[in-house]
Amino acid sequence: MSVSALRMIRCRRLSTTGSGVKRLLPWKNIRKIAKVTGAVVLGGCVFITYEVVSLDKAVTVDTRAILQEKYKSYIYLKATPCNEQENLATGLTHKARRELHKAARRFLEVSSRIFMQPLDEHFTHLDADPHEVALWVLLKRTKSAAKAVRLQAVQELADNHHWHEYQYQTAAQVIDQRTALGLARTPQVDLRFFLSPPALADLEDGFSIEDGLRQLLASLPQSDVDKCVQYFTSLALRESSQSLAAQRGGLWCFGGNGLPYAQSLTSVPSEKVESFCLQALVQHSKVQSHCDHIVNNGGLQLLQRVYQLRRDSQKIQRNIVRIIGNMALNESVHQAIVQSGWVSVLAEMMQSPHVMQASHAARALANLDRETVREKYQDGVYVLHPQTRNNQPIKADVLFVHGLLGAAFKTWRQKDLDSTEEEKEPGSREDYTECWPKSWLAADCPNLRVLSVEYDTHLSDWKAKCPAENQRKSLAFRSRELLKKLKSAGVGERPVIWVAHSMGGLLVKKMLTDALDDPDMNELIKKTKGVMFYSVPHHGTYMAEYSVNARFLLFPSIEVRELCKDSPALRDLNDKFVSMVKEQEFKVLSFAETVPTNIGPMIKILVVPTQSADLGIGDLIQVDVDHLNICKPEKKDSFLYRRSLQFIQEALQGYINH
Repeated sequence: MSVSALRMIRCRRLSTTGSGVKRLLPWKNIRKIAKVTGAVVLGGCVFITYEVVSLDKAVTVDTRAILQEKYKSYIYLKATPCNEQENLATGLTHKARRELHKAARRFLEVSSRIFMQPLDEHFTHLDADPHEVALWVLLKRTKSAAKAVRLQAVQELADNHHWHEYQYQTAAQVIDQRTALGLARTPQVDLRFFLSPPALADLEDGFSIEDGLRQLLASLPQSDVDKCVQYFTSLALRESSQSLAAQRGGLWCFGGNGLPYAQSLTSVPSEKVESFCLQALVQHSKVQSHCDHIVNNGGLQLLQRVYQLRRDSQKIQRNIVRIIGNMALNESVHQAIVQSGWVSVLAEMMQSPHVMQASHAARALANLDRETVREKYQDGVYVLHPQTRNNQPIKADVLFVHGLLGAAFKTWRQKDLDSTEEEKEPGSREDYTECWPKSWLAADCPNLRVLSVEYDTHLSDWKAKCPAENQRKSLAFRSRELLKKLKSAGVGERPVIWVAHSMGGLLVKKMLTDALDDPDMNELIKKTKGVMFYSVPHHGTYMAEYSVNARFLLFPSIEVRELCKDSPALRDLNDKFVSMVKEQEFKVLSFAETVPTNIGPMIKILVVPTQSADLGIGDLIQVDVDHLNICKPEKKDSFLYRRSLQFIQEALQGYINH
C-alpha cells in the first residue's frame, strides 16, 4: 500500500526535568515511544492511532480533546481504494508503519525547532514545507507576550484559506482560549479551526431533558432576583411539572392558575416546556452567583444538549445563547463556557444569515473576548456593527431605541411590500434586509458602532401577568435600567446619535434628562450630537383615549396614562428636553406620519398626528407612510433613508468619514 498524504498529527508535552529545564529526547527514543496501537479501515481510508510525546513546553494544549483522549494523538492518511482490503493489513504492517515513523519524526522535528527559536527567527535554514512552517510560526505568535503580535497572528491564521485538513485539526487542538475566541470573532472564519463540542453522556433511563431543565431551575437560589423573576420561576416549575406528569400519563391537564399558552400547544409539547424553563433561566443568568450555580450543576452541558436537539427551533436556540451571553458577563465562568464547547457553536451561529441569530451570538462572543473588547453588553443591548473584530477605528455610536411592542431587530427592518407593490416591482426585493441599520448604515458609515436596545424582553414572551409588572412599565423605571446597561456598553465615551421610534423617543428624552441630573452621566450629554425621532408622540396621542380595545393594541397598562393627549408629565418632559437641546446645541430631526394605520379590521387612525410629532425645535418632515412603516425605509435610495443618513453624517461632521 502506498501512502499519499499525511493528514494530521497531534503533539504533546515532555515532562520537565528536576531542574525545571526542558530537554529534547534523542530521536532513537522517539522511535521507541511512537508505536502503532490500532488500525481501522473505513470507506477507503486508514485511521491509525499514534501515541507520541511532544518536544517543547511552548506547545501548550489546553483542550477538551486531551482530557477525553488520554493524551492520544492521531495521524490521518489517505489510502488506496479498498478493493484490495484483503492485502491491506499486510501492507500496513510494513510500508505504512515505516512511512508513519518518518512522518511523525519529521513533523515533531519541524514543530519543535520552531517553538525553540525566537519569534523574529525567519527559519530559512529549516528543510521543511514552508506552508507547514508558517502554521507553527503563527501558532507560536498567538502566544506572544505582545498583544499586537497576537492579534496579527490570529488575523493571518484566519486570512489564509489554504491550510490542509490536518493543519486545521492541529490548530484546533493547539490554540488556547484567547486565540479560539479571536478566530470566532473573525469574519467568515473557517469553522474547522474549532473542536466540536464534547460528546455528552447518555441520559439515564426515564430521565428527560425537561427533567434536567426543571431540576436545574429548582437548584437556583430565589434571592437577588426581582419579584417577577421569582414569580415566573415558581410558575415555570409548577407548570412544567404538571405538563410532564400529564404527558407521561398520556393526557394534558392544566389545573389551578394554568397558563394561557397551554391552549396553543403543538404536537411537540416538550418543546414548549423547554422554552418555558429557558425563559426563566434567562433571568437567573443575569445574577453572577446564579451563574456559578448553573456551571456547578452541569447547566452548560445541559444547555448544549438542548441546543443540539432543537436545531430546528431558532427561538429556543436564541434563548440558550442569550443565557450564555449573560453568563459571559462574568469572567469567572469564561473557562467553563469555552471548555463546554460553546466557542464552535457561537462561531457557527455568527455566520447565520438571520440577523437575530447572528446578533445574539455576536453579543455572547463579544462578552467572552476580553482581548479586544472592553465594553460589556448586558441583556437587551446588541451590537449590529461591527459584530466581529474590525481594523476600522470606531469614531462614534448610533443607538436605536424601538417603541412599544417593537424589538431590537424587527422595528428596523426594511418595509414589507404588499402583493400589489410586488407585482409592480418584480425582482426588486433581492436585496431585502431584515435590519437596515446593520445592512445599510454600517456599509455607508463603517467607522460607526451601531447599537440596538430591547427593553421588557424578559417579560415579552410570558403570557401570564406578573403581579409586580406594572412598575416596569413606567418611563422612569425603563430609563434607569437602560442607562445602566448603556454605560456598561461604553455609550457616552464617544460621540453618539440617538434614533428612536414612537414611545422609544419618549424614553430617549427621559434618559437624557435623567443623565443631565446625574453627575456620573454628564459625559453622555456632552457626547450627544443629535437625536432623530420617527413619529414620537411628544404631546401624547388620541389613541390613549380612543377606546379600550384600540388603545391596548399599542399602549397597554400604565403607558395609557403617560401618553394621554397633553399629559402634564409629557409636557414637563418635553419642556425640559427642549431646554437641554438649546443649551447643549445638538441637532434634532423629527419625521411625522401622514397615512392612517390599520388598528384591527375596523379602525384606521393617525397614531401620532403631526402636531404631536412636532417637538418644537429642529426640523420636522412629513412622510407619506403610516406609524409602523415610518422607521422602515422601502429602499436604500428612498428619501426616508437618504435623509436619515444625511442627518447622521451632518451631526457627526468631523468625527466620521463619509
